[in-house]
Amino acid sequence: MGTTQLESVPEPKYWHLRTVLSEALDSEFTVGEILPNERDLAARFGVARATLRQALEQLELEGRLQRRRGVGTTVAPPRVGVAVGTEQHVWPGAPGDAWHAADCTTAAPPASVAGLLETADGESVHIVRRSLVTHGQPAAAELLYIPAASVPDLSAIDAPSGAARARAVLRELQRLELEGQDRAVELGSARADDAKELDRLPGAPVLVVTTRFFTEGRTTAVSVATYRADTCRLTFGDSGGVEIHHDPERRAS
Repeated sequence: MGTTQLESVPEPKYWHLRTVLSEALDSEFTVGEILPNERDLAARFGVARATLRQALEQLELEGRLQRRRGVGTTVAPPRVGVAVGTEQHVWPGAPGDAWHAADCTTAAPPASVAGLLETADGESVHIVRRSLVTHGQPAAAELLYIPAASVPDLSAIDAPSGAARARAVLRELQRLELEGQDRAVELGSARADDAKELDRLPGAPVLVVTTRFFTEGRTTAVSVATYRADTCRLTFGDSGGVEIHHDPERRAS
C-alpha cells in the first residue's frame, strides 16, 4: 500500500480522514478483513493516532467498521434491510425466512407485550427465540410471543423443548390465516443479554422492531426483534408508514 499524506483542508481533519478511509475500504479491503493496527494506519495517512481514532469511531457509527473483541477492527458487511410499512404479510418461519429458530420456552411476557396480546396478568405464553446471521455475524435477535390459544393443537406434538419445539410452534402458527400485521420501530440501547447475543458491548445502539400479527380481528402473536443499529437500515414498502421513537431505556424482552 502506498502512503497518503493529508493536506491542509477546511473541514475537520478527522472527517477528511474518514472520507479517505471509506474510499480505501471500498477499493482495498473485503468484508471481514482486519484493518492494520492504529500505529501503521496513522503512519500511512500522516495523522496523529487521536485523529485516526476519531475517524475510525465515525466509520463504526456509520456501520462501515466493526470492533470485535479479541479480533480487532474489521470491515463490516453490508447493512441488513429491515422492511417496515410493507403490504406483504407473512408468518415467521414461512418459506424463505432467513431467521434461525433456536429455542422455545413458556413464561409470562413483559407487561407491554401482554397488553398487545390482551392476555391475563401472569398468563404464560410460548416464547420462541430466533436469531438472524449475515456474513457469519449476528445481525438481530428476536423473541416471538404466542399465546396458547393461538396454537391449541400444539400439545399433541412430541417436541418438548429446544429448536424442535420452536419449529413446531411456528408450524402450528402458520396454519392460521394471517389477516395483517403492523410494525413499530424504536431506537434503544442494548442491554447485557442483547449485547451478548449480538456480539456488542452493553449500551450499543439497537433498533427494536415490534410486530403484531392479526387473525380474525385479534392479535395472534407479537414479535420483538432487536437489530444491531450498525448493521441494519430501514426500508419502506408500499404504505411507507413507520413509527420512530427515541427511548434509550426501552427494550422489550
